[in-house]
Amino acid sequence: MSRETSRGDTELTVCGVDLRPLAKISSETLREHGVSAAGAGWADAASQELRFEVLVDTAQVPDGEAVTVNDLGCGYGSLYEHLVRRGIVVTEYHGYDICDDMLVAARATVPAEQAHFWRSADVTQTADFSFLSGPLNLKVCDDETWKAYAKSVVLSLARHSRRGFAFNLMTTKVTYRVDELYYADPEEWLDWCRREISPHLTLFEDYPLYEWTIGGRTESTG
Repeated sequence: MSRETSRGDTELTVCGVDLRPLAKISSETLREHGVSAAGAGWADAASQELRFEVLVDTAQVPDGEAVTVNDLGCGYGSLYEHLVRRGIVVTEYHGYDICDDMLVAARATVPAEQAHFWRSADVTQTADFSFLSGPLNLKVCDDETWKAYAKSVVLSLARHSRRGFAFNLMTTKVTYRVDELYYADPEEWLDWCRREISPHLTLFEDYPLYEWTIGGRTESTG
């Protein structure tokens, strides 16, 4: 599956999916709500923090060890702040986002020397652990095209992860759906991830949000 990576707006077209509408929505949301969980598209800070806890635990990030991190769809860098609060020593953090306004906010919010922010729809650096929280939820095309795009993103995320990774998607186990959102079957995705990425992965659904998280150890994907 081809992946366009040239400079300019073409870098926001991945697997034939034009991501520029998502960048625009992200910018508008940030302007409306400011640097906050709502500004990143989440309901509140508590749910945002819970997602981070689940991602980090599922990826099996060890306490007390120095690690490097990729954060795809980093927003204003809130995952970095979560890692610091948990006492995880992040020696290098790479945040990627397609929204220029978000990147400006991230550089202002996280001025740490070890934090680097990139305008990119894909991870470009290899790190110990990689995370993706939320950017695959809002779709801009039909479900099957979006699924193919989402799988390409997850594969790339895993292949840039030396030790582990985790990502989340909205679950199909809901009583209603919003047309603009992408819902994914957790068992189907777990089976695919174990076949295509690593058998050392787990599915975690036992938390009070309409989503699931898959993550764990990678093998020869780095």
